[in-house]
Amino acid sequence: MNDIYIAGIAMTVFGRHLERPLDNLAQEALDGALKDAGCQASDIGTAFYAGATNGYLQGQILVPGQVVFGKIGITGIPTFNVEAACASGSSAFHLAIQSLRAGSTDVVLALGVEKLNIPDKAKMFSVFQGGWDVSRAEQNLADMLSLGAGVEVPLGSESDKPYSEVMQVYASMCRYYMKTYGITQRQVAAVCAKNHNHSVHNPFSQIRKPYTIDEVLAAPPITYPLTLPMCAPVSDGASAAIVCTEEGLKRIGADRSRCIKVAASVMRSFTHRRIDQVELAAGRLAAQQAYEIAGVGPDDIDVAEVHDASAMGEIIQVENLQFVAPGEGGPAAERGEFTHGGRLPVNVSGGLESKGHPLSATGIGQLFELVTQLRGEAGARQVEGARIALQENGGGLAGVEEAVVAVNILSKAS
Repeated sequence: MNDIYIAGIAMTVFGRHLERPLDNLAQEALDGALKDAGCQASDIGTAFYAGATNGYLQGQILVPGQVVFGKIGITGIPTFNVEAACASGSSAFHLAIQSLRAGSTDVVLALGVEKLNIPDKAKMFSVFQGGWDVSRAEQNLADMLSLGAGVEVPLGSESDKPYSEVMQVYASMCRYYMKTYGITQRQVAAVCAKNHNHSVHNPFSQIRKPYTIDEVLAAPPITYPLTLPMCAPVSDGASAAIVCTEEGLKRIGADRSRCIKVAASVMRSFTHRRIDQVELAAGRLAAQQAYEIAGVGPDDIDVAEVHDASAMGEIIQVENLQFVAPGEGGPAAERGEFTHGGRLPVNVSGGLESKGHPLSATGIGQLFELVTQLRGEAGARQVEGARIALQENGGGLAGVEEAVVAVNILSKAS
């Protein structure tokens, strides 16, 4: 099997880009990735476009990729539109790899772009109601909230401002972990404080404000036990990757010293498992498959970026990835195991909680951080000696877990 490499990758700063249209954000990401790879748009043989909310929020219901790419100089080649909620960018990246393995071309573009900040906030928040089976939306929410039943909710711990139902789900998962494993709100806050402190050193991060654990706990509530800093902000942004075979690297004359090998790329969908069947979690199964393909294990990972749309998300995923046993994600975070300089730094970019979460741009944005780390170019947030990195990104909700999950393992090219 031919090796696949990331030759170029780039992202915009994630944030509130109220005056910038989709194509402007996409252009910046594309130009950055092309420059990073040292190639031209004409070198790209196939393109995958991720833009989950373009139809609903911008009205471009059909062919969004062809429209946006047509404005930024990508025309005349096979172009595919990809949607998998928050995992749309990772899905585009995975399909780019499959396209290369199929031999249809030797240089592929994967690009994700999202613009969530619009004047109509109610409409923006309603986007997230489409991330599960809409024919039974009320039952979906009731099922998820029932998981957290039995945990006393303190007075004054519910926001009086609008927020996404996704955070209600994360909060319910927190409560389930509290009564099942004994994790504490302080441990969830420790994850949040860690990620916000990491973000201070990331120039691409939407929020670059440090927090102590006590400051996280004292912040305005969203829904117990989540406070505002524990939840990803509403974000706009774009990210892009140029992915190549060996032949593609030679054709574009890429700098091999900066090319990063894709050691494994795995995607899985949910199963109808029970919440207590952790061994069947989609993230866990995807990770096991990725480890087998890459020929590594959890102990070999030097740095990881995982999906933390809330701080609770990181706790769930470090357990799925087998960095710790079930129920140990919170205590490990409180001990500092996943902090920069700890046993296994997780979300040194700041994670979604701080860096931002522009849905379709998130996955490739995570990969950008890991490529930067493996190249040794991360500055003050550099993880010394990083050679193997893991990315996890989930999208949507089905059953008791993500509807789709991606796990990618990257390594420094030999």
